Amino acid sequence: MHPATAEANQRIARIAAHLNPYNFQMEECGLNLANCRAKGGAAGFKVAVLGAAGGIGQPLAMLMKMNPLVSVLHLYDVVNTPGVTADISHMDTGAVVRGFLGQQQLEDALTGMDLVIIPAGVPRKPGMTRDDLFNINAGIVKTLCEGIAKCCPQAIVNIISNPVNSTVPIAAEVFKKAGTFDPKRVLGVTMLDVVRANTFVAEVLGLDPREVDVPVVGGHAGVTILPILSQVKPPCSFTQKEIDYLTDRIQNGGTEVVEAKAGSGSATLSMAYAAVKFADACLRGLRGDANVVQCAYVASAVTELPFFATKVRLGRAGVEEIYALGPLNGYERAGLEKAKKELAASIQKGVSFIKK
Repeated sequence: MHPATAEANQRIARIAAHLNPYNFQMEECGLNLANCRAKGGAAGFKVAVLGAAGGIGQPLAMLMKMNPLVSVLHLYDVVNTPGVTADISHMDTGAVVRGFLGQQQLEDALTGMDLVIIPAGVPRKPGMTRDDLFNINAGIVKTLCEGIAKCCPQAIVNIISNPVNSTVPIAAEVFKKAGTFDPKRVLGVTMLDVVRANTFVAEVLGLDPREVDVPVVGGHAGVTILPILSQVKPPCSFTQKEIDYLTDRIQNGGTEVVEAKAGSGSATLSMAYAAVKFADACLRGLRGDANVVQCAYVASAVTELPFFATKVRLGRAGVEEIYALGPLNGYERAGLEKAKKELAASIQKGVSFIKK
């Protein structure tokens, strides 16, 4: 074969290999996954999205493809991944995209990853409680975390699958069983509560949401979502009526979207935005940036509960510092007691699911 023809064939095989890591041409041209890199591809982190073909997964995958800190993006799902991968791979950004379909390709999807984002699971439908989601999503998270424990135990894991209050404890128990549990690396994504709080508070104050910072603590469902409105930056004061309105709206933001979509889904787009905002913070932490602080639901000693969402500082090891709650007013202290009661039950439910 003419050398130029051989080189052209190799280039074509390399392109095919991005889209389908199991492409037969890879063996023919001696390529392996490691060197299937776009020419001039960015240096950065390897990120896997598990559940990439779903309502959250697709916009999340698209936004991660746009993130300059990502060099390799693995998209995994049990259905439709080849189509989503082909579509997203046409975007002219630095990250190389590879698709993985079905349980038999999960381990390949996870090997060598720095960050794993898990939006997999079924969404909430009208009239469905977060408890209704539990059995389906609990099983999915368990299976995926078993894969992570085996293939990339050092990865930072961002858990989005609801109910987060229970799925994070499930992940922790799976990793404990496997002997790979690092509490600094398992994070429940509560960022959507913060994003909503910033938006709704900015509306009330007449400010740009990007200038507002509202700490949201507790968990990620109903009364466990506790916005600390006394600690809003920039400092401001609210009437009791405003506090009631804002707290209620932040706690029920998910239901607001479920009802508005009238049976066609839940918060997918704002969730994907929040997930990417949080993933970006994790990647900046991994890179070694200073003062990367966000709220997340993590293994924590801030309260007597084993898991709790507060502000955390992210770094090369994942969660490098967990911040205390700070001064709370009477309304917030009452809210905290309510939140803790419900959280305790959700955590126990997750632990029992693995231990039964």
